[in-house]
Amino acid sequence: MHDENQIEKVIQTYFDCMYESNAEKAHTAFHSNAKITGYLEDGLHEMTVADFANFVENQLPSPKDKAEPIRLDILSIEIAGNTAVARVRDDYLGMTFLDTLSLLKEGEKWSIYNKLFHVEGPSN
Repeated sequence: MHDENQIEKVIQTYFDCMYESNAEKAHTAFHSNAKITGYLEDGLHEMTVADFANFVENQLPSPKDKAEPIRLDILSIEIAGNTAVARVRDDYLGMTFLDTLSLLKEGEKWSIYNKLFHVEGPSN
């Protein structure tokens, strides 16, 4: 369960980076080579960690400052050695996202290596 708890903490840091508009937490949660990819209404979006960190940092005031409701549901975590896959549902910027997060463990540290996102619709 040690690895699962660490993965849950990484996922929480990932969510907090968006909720708090905190670029530093984005860099903490994601591997430096990570990609963030998915479809929005205007088509396919592909971002580096720096792009994503800059994007969340510029969402001001932050969802936290606006006292938006928190929604972070960890639907599943599957661990295979030093790799893992997690499915997460969260609300951000008025949308409900279903994220597939691929994670890597280097040494004792887990980080998100890839994020594929799907917009399920408007958040409630």
